[in-house]
Parts: sequence; structure tokens; C-alpha cells
Amino acid sequence: MIGTIRRRRGRRWSAFAVSLALLVVSAACSSAGGEEPASSAANGSSADAPFELSVMTVLHTPELPSDKLLRVLEEKTNTKLEINWVPNASYEEKVISALATDALPQAVYVGNIAIYNNFKSALRAGQFWEIGPYLKEFPYLSNLDPTVLKNSAVDGKMYGVYSATPLSRQGVIYRKDWADQLGLKAPETIDDLYAMMKAFKEQDPDGDGQADTIGLADRSDLVYGAFKTVSSYFGTPNNWGDQGGELRPEFMFPEYVETMKFFKKLLDEGLINHDFPVTSKPDHEALFKSGKAGVYIGCICAAPGYQRDMSAAMPETELAVVNRIKGPAGQWGVWSVPGFGNMVLFPKSSVKSEEQLKKALAFFDHLMNPEIYNLISYGIEGEHYEVVDGQAKVFSEPEKTAIKDREVRPFLSLRVGGPETIAGLTAYEATELESQTNDAMADNNNLLINDPAAGFDSPTRDEKGVQLQQIIIDATYKFIMGDIDEAGFQAAIDKWVKDGGGKVIEEINEHYKPGK
Repeated sequence: MIGTIRRRRGRRWSAFAVSLALLVVSAACSSAGGEEPASSAANGSSADAPFELSVMTVLHTPELPSDKLLRVLEEKTNTKLEINWVPNASYEEKVISALATDALPQAVYVGNIAIYNNFKSALRAGQFWEIGPYLKEFPYLSNLDPTVLKNSAVDGKMYGVYSATPLSRQGVIYRKDWADQLGLKAPETIDDLYAMMKAFKEQDPDGDGQADTIGLADRSDLVYGAFKTVSSYFGTPNNWGDQGGELRPEFMFPEYVETMKFFKKLLDEGLINHDFPVTSKPDHEALFKSGKAGVYIGCICAAPGYQRDMSAAMPETELAVVNRIKGPAGQWGVWSVPGFGNMVLFPKSSVKSEEQLKKALAFFDHLMNPEIYNLISYGIEGEHYEVVDGQAKVFSEPEKTAIKDREVRPFLSLRVGGPETIAGLTAYEATELESQTNDAMADNNNLLINDPAAGFDSPTRDEKGVQLQQIIIDATYKFIMGDIDEAGFQAAIDKWVKDGGGKVIEEINEHYKPGK
């Protein structure tokens, strides 16, 4: 995957990023009854040459996808795609670098909400197209949820096509077969969770007579790894919290410090992989799926897939999920997102005209067509999945599963909109674990810790957010590793305040009205 591929327009993508470009000339798909939908008209008739579109998105798999789905997608949308797949571990660095050097493609997925916040200064500066006025021209984009669009807007203007996500998918995945072997029940409290991780480390849960297991597998991500979810269990606010009638960032709360102490304890006792501050997402997943760790904290949506993969090599594997972990004060809580997890933006430096913008939007309108949505979600019917009771049931044979992971899973990163706005197929719940996982994610809606500043703007944060956040990230890891104590962490907070964080607090609180 390492290498540099020359773009058609003369620029080069950075190392670790690979472009796929395949030319397929065919008729654009037509709507039922033979009438061409507005999105097809905007993208050109079947007699037109395919619209060339460059895209940058996240790669969540170890390998690049084959071109099978790409060919079908290009054919059905009359588009010639140049997709720059950037590994998740380096995505933030690469996309921010591309923004700074004016090297963005025509359509860029920002990756997540935290990265999106770093784009807001450029959005306000007019470097990206405002797409709100155009959405009504497209049959599927016009169905995007107005509330989510409002949550993602900047100064009331809509710049991106969002990818919907449940308000919270966070929780605990654990080896139930190990727990049963050791006589452990499902964890209900943070103390139970610690006790389970300690037992998985010390009591030979896999029964091989070797001291070769740990409690928790984690990675270098304080948000989508284990840290932020565990901090929710300790009662930490979600990004911002009320302190004496004013909002303060989460790391100024004692519960954040207690979370750091918890992770330091895990590290000191060898209950977590010692290299987690530098572990990538693929390596994190591989560690858990290898049978060397018994707990995974993060998106519980991954549990059914992990169960499938692990059972192929370790048939005894049985996973379970828990979404309710009671904190020290006896409370439940889990952090939430504002209804979207990713966003597609359109740089004016690459999209040169309104005509090009409409053609780019037409492609994303196609992605919300139920047929195309099913394609990039499940693959090709009869090859990757079958329809059972009106739901998409993926083939579970190991060889077919491996093919689907290689050919289909990367394309999930292209999805926009969401189940509430697209009449596509839903996933077939073939196992008890799938039902348990979906029920747990739905139950999270009763436990949400919302971000009170989610819709608030801060020009200073837009300008300096990356540098300021790095101060706290570095200090958090240093505390966990034992390189600094609480006084050292406070010194990092003081530096954050001095370097611009104090101004961020002022600007955020200009919008805050407690009790409203």
C-alpha cells in the first residue's frame, strides 16, 4: 500500500495513499418506468462521457478493495472515479496536510467530527462550496434530515453531505466464553469491568497454560478507542460541560483525571497492550481478534463481524456486548454525536464551477439511491448477499466473508445519508449477537451524554484547534505512561489556556445560555 501515485492533474498523493482510477463508459441508471431522475440529468445523459470525479476517503481495512464494485458503481452513476484511499491511522494527518497545501480532490470526506471542526475556518473563508441552496434540485439529497443538516452547518450555512450515524454506538465487547470459563458475569459497573480485565490477564482464560492474554486491547485514539467511552462511565462531560454556570472543556473536570488514572492502572498492571498509544486501528482489531485480549471498548457495532472472523480460527469464541456500565457515582452515561459521523466537502480549488459542483452532487445523489446504497453497503446480490424476508443477509461462509471484506467493506466509507433517509435494505439479524448489538445501540439513546456546545462556533478553535488539542492529547498519554503527574497535566492545561484555549472558552460561552 505504500507508494506515491501520480494524479491525472499533475499532483501527487502522499505516501500511504493510493488512487484507484478505472474507466467504464456505459449508460447511467434510469429510474423506474424509464424516466431519468434529476440526478442522472445533472450528471449527463447516457450519450455523455462519464463525469471524472476525484475523491478522498478513509480506508478501514488492511487492504485496498478490488475494482469489482468500483466498476459497477462507475457504470451505474456514469462516473469515472479516482478514489484516494487513505488508511484510518494516518487520515487526520493526511487530510489536514492536503487542506494546508491546497491539494484536496473534488470531494473530500473529512473523516469524523473532530477533523471536521478543523475545516471550519476554511469554510468561513469561502474555500468550499456552500451546497445548501442546491440540495432541493436532487431527488435523494433533498431527503437529507434538516435537523442533522442544521447540526452540521457553519454559521447557518450547509457545506457538506453528511453520513448519518446512530447517536451512540459505544459500549463493551467481551469474550463471553472466557468469562464463563472463569465464572464471571457480564460487567455492570466500572469495578466489574476492571475485575474482568484483571481476570483475563491473570487467570488463563483460554486454558492454554500460558500467561499470554491481556484484559483490554486499545489503540492510539482518545475518542474512538476506549478512553472516551470509559470517561463517560466515570461521568466526564462530552467535550464540554457546565462548571459554575459556564462551559469548560472536558479535560478540566476531575472525572477526566480519574479516567486517566484508571488507564494508568491498567497499563501499570499489564492489563492493556503496552503500546496502545502508538497502535493503529487495524493492529488494534487484529490484537483482539487474535485471541490475546478479552475486552474491546468502542463501537459495539463491530461485534458480529468480530465473532464471525474469530470463530473461523477459534470455534470456541463467543462474544457478548454490554452498553450499560455504571460509574463510581452510580450513574449510567455514554457520549453521543450530533447525528452524523462524517461529511463530504467540495473545495473550490478543485471544483471550478457551479456546473462541476452540480455534477459532483449528482454522484452523491446517486449514492442515496436505494439500489446504489445497497451496492456499497452489502455488495452484489447473489454474490455477496441474498435477500431474506426483505433484509440483506450476507453470506457467512469463510471464503465468501473474506471476499466481501476485500471487495465491499472499504466502500462503506463512501456512504452518505442514512437509514432514516434512504429506503435501502436493512441488515438481516442472523444471530443472537446481532440482535443483542442492535438492542444495545438503541438502548444507548436512554443514556446519552450530549455535547452542550455541539452547535457553537469558535473562530479561535477553528484557527488553532489542531495545535491546542495536541497539547491535551500528548499530556493525557504522558500521564497514563507515568511521564507526568497531576501537576504536569495541570501545566499542560495552563499552556492550552495561554496558547489560545482561554479565548476558545470565552467564544464558546458567548453562545451558552444555561437552562435553555
